[in-house]
Amino acid sequence: MIAVTGATGNVGRALVGRLVAAGRPVRALTRAPERAGLPDGAEVVRFRPDGLDALFDGVDKVFLYVQGAGGRMPELLAAARAAGVRQAVLLSSGIIQDGADETHPIHAMHAGAERQIRDSGLAWTFLRPNAFAANALQWAPQIRSGDTVRGVFADMLTAPVHEDDIAAVAERALLDDGHEGAVHRLTGPAATTNTDQIAAIGRAVGRDLAFVEVGPEEAGPLLFPRTPPDVVRGLLKTFADTVGVAPEITATVEEVTGRPARAFPQWAADHAADFRS
Repeated sequence: MIAVTGATGNVGRALVGRLVAAGRPVRALTRAPERAGLPDGAEVVRFRPDGLDALFDGVDKVFLYVQGAGGRMPELLAAARAAGVRQAVLLSSGIIQDGADETHPIHAMHAGAERQIRDSGLAWTFLRPNAFAANALQWAPQIRSGDTVRGVFADMLTAPVHEDDIAAVAERALLDDGHEGAVHRLTGPAATTNTDQIAAIGRAVGRDLAFVEVGPEEAGPLLFPRTPPDVVRGLLKTFADTVGVAPEITATVEEVTGRPARAFPQWAADHAADFRS
């Protein structure tokens, strides 16, 4: 049995689907099972931060998402180990690397989780994706209502990775031998700008879309209305640092799964319905 935290998130949902398709028993942990909409074949269980003890009965391995731990990662890890869980695969962040700003809130959050897992006694595998292609969903409300997208840093360069490619690597880390103690850095196969991404989404939905750059002070609240201000400031600084800088591109997805990572236009085609009104 594999437990998946954050099972209704982009990566968690894709991973649950993969494990069910592979015929593997999977326990999907979510705060709202009645709204989860997960595949038949998954055991969907309510995640309660104050009721961790029974979540891992019969579970051998767990996929962890920092926000999916409900702010109780140490307690969750202790409950998992007490129940006999042997391995944890963590969805961490590519911001963790040599020379990184350790005070950055996203770095601190994920580095802390990595440290707690290392100290837990469980075997571990860390996935460190850089930009998620799914971040482009932040533009969906604007695209559904018009042909102009307002956002920051038209020329910022990233190599966004498809959430199902992250899930595919997680699947192999959970099902195959040889991933214990591994750190997998994950990216898409090519660099792309925000302008390029909006054009790709436009092609996917059959419309001519335009990206208009606005200042960070205006776009922050527009794009991240429910994100804490310190995290927004960290994100905007990270975005600014990518302008004109070639992003890291890895072949990890292909090395682990045997299939090349999908480029952003494929992600846009896969998610075209999300951008249609």
